[in-house]
Amino acid sequence: QVQLVESGGGLVQPGGSLRLSCAASTSIRSITVMGWYRQAPGKQRELVARIFNGGSTTYADSVKGRFTISRDNAKNTVFLQMNSLKPEDTAVYFCNGRRLSDDSWGQGTQVTVSS
Repeated sequence: QVQLVESGGGLVQPGGSLRLSCAASTSIRSITVMGWYRQAPGKQRELVARIFNGGSTTYADSVKGRFTISRDNAKNTVFLQMNSLKPEDTAVYFCNGRRLSDDSWGQGTQVTVSS
């Protein structure tokens, strides 16, 4: 499996921004799709955004226009730029990497949006 390490979470006020990073232990060129998921207390884990090997992206309706997923192949890192954050974005954010052979998850990073 691929080792994934997230960073960049924290406490931010409503309307603020954060950038999450997910560093992979292997070349992300070999990973078919990488995504960010989140799980709020008492709720199921949900897809936030994902980026495919070819560069195409998809987003949850709740984050469209506010979040941007991107990748730096040279650094084997995927980013999630989060702008105009809302209290309902509060959750643990997980990085996911999916190949034909396996499905890997990071340990998660907490994002709290509160005044």
